Amino acid sequence: MTKTDNREIWLDWLRVVACFLVMLTHSTEPFYLGGKGSLILTHSDAVWAAVMDVFSRAAVVMFIIASSYLQFPLHYSTKEFFRKRALRILPPFIIWSIVYALVWGSPVQNFKDLLWNFNYAAGHLWFVYMLIGVYLIMPLLSPWAEKVSKKELQVYLGIWLFTTLLPLLRDWLGGAAPVIYGPSGIPNPAKYPLWGEASWNSYGLFYYISGMVGYLLLGLYFRKFVGEMSWKKTLAIALPLFLGGFVIGVFGFLRRVGADANGVFPVEGLVGLAAIWETTWLNDSIGVAMMAIGWILVLRKIKGEGRFYRSVVLPVSKASYGMYLSHLLVLVYVSAWLRGAFGLGADGTLGIWTTPVQILLTAVISYVLVAIACLGLRKLPKLGKWLV
Repeated sequence: MTKTDNREIWLDWLRVVACFLVMLTHSTEPFYLGGKGSLILTHSDAVWAAVMDVFSRAAVVMFIIASSYLQFPLHYSTKEFFRKRALRILPPFIIWSIVYALVWGSPVQNFKDLLWNFNYAAGHLWFVYMLIGVYLIMPLLSPWAEKVSKKELQVYLGIWLFTTLLPLLRDWLGGAAPVIYGPSGIPNPAKYPLWGEASWNSYGLFYYISGMVGYLLLGLYFRKFVGEMSWKKTLAIALPLFLGGFVIGVFGFLRRVGADANGVFPVEGLVGLAAIWETTWLNDSIGVAMMAIGWILVLRKIKGEGRFYRSVVLPVSKASYGMYLSHLLVLVYVSAWLRGAFGLGADGTLGIWTTPVQILLTAVISYVLVAIACLGLRKLPKLGKWLV
């Protein structure tokens, strides 16, 4: 396998791509999350929001797959693993959490809230908590992962893939009385209880093998059992998977929005309404899992380690964690500037093309500015590594 300084080349390309997809997701959100809650101005905006956001929705889980591919099963003792992960993950996270607490909202209240959770104005920081949770279970599963056979791992992946259907199943069955499971950062109608779940118990049949643990297993499967494939075979598998997942996400979103709009735009409501619209593109849903597998199959084929890789891809990959943490400090202002410059929706300067152009420009400009800033911060003596 092609390596530079013992690096997996394709994982550097993955981080660069996934980081851009994260920014594309956040560049799209203002077009269905506006004002004090959920807001879509026109039907064309609904379509563009679906297309752009669904296309980028596998970004976060791609990071989990990459982390699993490199770290799972553990290559050293549990103590050493936690020490290395803590030094890499926690200092930048703490620093940028403090920055967001000072910049947005009430600093006093923000610091109180940080005792219990991330600052909701910087909602993307949820990822770090989830990532730490995944790291906590890696040592428990590592002895099994060392010995697991291909067939056994396929069985567990099959069970996990079935659990990715549950968001769709809950959506379909959701006409029954809701069950409340606990507090949430986003007000949202409770999920429909399935297979052992109840108002006093959320730990149902598939609780322990659902969610992000599946992407942990997926990264393991790719590393241990998926060999080299030709481009023809890769695309024959990856494209149908990606397109199938894309269709599930787009049409699921548009179906929900259409039902709430009833043919009349703008459609708006509390922020929880957008959470319902997003049902078919949740990270633990089948569409996102299919798109993630498609992305990984294609990215694994990238072997390029020439001048562009060494001068652009590798440095940006090394700064990608800092870019993820800090990017909203730039993106929200780029988005606001472009919305002011181009106007909104079909009444904008480019008609129905106003929205997609704004989304893409916001993502590209933000990506470039944040990359330049983080590459500069990374060069600061002593301090740089703690920032990015």
